Amino acid sequence: MNVVDSSAWLSYFASDGSSAVFAEPIEKLSKLLVPSITITEVFKNVLRQRGEEAALIVTAHMEQGKVIPLNSELAKDAAKFGVLHKLPLADSIIFATAQKYSAVIWTQDNDFEDLPNIKYISKSSTGRFNN
Repeated sequence: MNVVDSSAWLSYFASDGSSAVFAEPIEKLSKLLVPSITITEVFKNVLRQRGEEAALIVTAHMEQGKVIPLNSELAKDAAKFGVLHKLPLADSIIFATAQKYSAVIWTQDNDFEDLPNIKYISKSSTGRFNN
């Protein structure tokens, strides 16, 4: 299973230098888990930059994967991981989701860089894994 972090979704939608790497987990819909927080983050970012119509289009694409809502169990797990790994709130929810489903996180966010089951790609790279 795969979880794609907001940074990787934005890279994919922008067709930047790392987008081809992120296409792999994004386009394998049967293995794609989408934490609801990533929809919030991507929608907000695209809304700010390109408007509501574009934000609705990209989030509709995200919703083709299995959307994982934040429930109380996942929220408590996220809080624990946030404290343990010093993660910001959204990242702790994404990490807890991946842990619950034994999924790999695909990301450009260096908050995840040294955690287990991470495919971290530096924003300055051209699609090469750093982890």
